[in-house]
Amino acid sequence: MAAELTDRVRRIAEERGVSESEVFERALERGLKELWEDLVLAQYLDDELDREEAIERVGRAKVKRAERELEIVEEDVEWGLNA
Repeated sequence: MAAELTDRVRRIAEERGVSESEVFERALERGLKELWEDLVLAQYLDDELDREEAIERVGRAKVKRAERELEIVEEDVEWGLNA
């Protein structure tokens, strides 16, 4: 796995004309952004954060999508209980 990761980093760096450290930096930034958004949305859906604050932190589209996904799960659970 580590060798495969190293090969991917090297290939990306070569193809993009950047250093391997820059590839790692970009990957870390993307990963942290996704983890941050997951945390904010979980806090919002758990009523630990209000809607406006969640929108301010991750954007309206992401909050609306999380709300819709929750609604779909709740509908599926209700359907399953009544089937």
